[in-house]
Amino acid sequence: MAGPPAAAKQFNKVAVRLAGHRFPPIWAVVRHRGRSSGKDYVTPVAVIATPTTFLIGLPWGRRTDWVRNVRAAKGCTIRWKGHEFLCTEPTFVDQEVAVEAAHGLARRMLRSREMAGGFLQLTRAPAPQRSAMQSGW
Repeated sequence: MAGPPAAAKQFNKVAVRLAGHRFPPIWAVVRHRGRSSGKDYVTPVAVIATPTTFLIGLPWGRRTDWVRNVRAAKGCTIRWKGHEFLCTEPTFVDQEVAVEAAHGLARRMLRSREMAGGFLQLTRAPAPQRSAMQSGW
């Protein structure tokens, strides 16, 4: 499976600024640490939220750096709708799990297109309250 197009890097710079806020609610920001470098990274993603999990589509496959970083660390932090969540138990799931979790337009879209890389499911819990300076967001 091919990786993201070159334009994705430019898109991500803009998306990181918009994602994770109350609007648009489908976008979130994943904060993860590099497997080898230990460097902190942020990656904008589209999420399907349930009361206990986040599901993230993997259009570029399961071997992208951010997915490998999250799996190696066994978790990450996600900022969604203005709140931080500690996410653990990264597990690959198929499209049917995501279709069942989605509602309305998102469900219809998922039924009409194939997500070849499947989805990454993360168990979520609210992160401890910290100041904006401490959180780094």
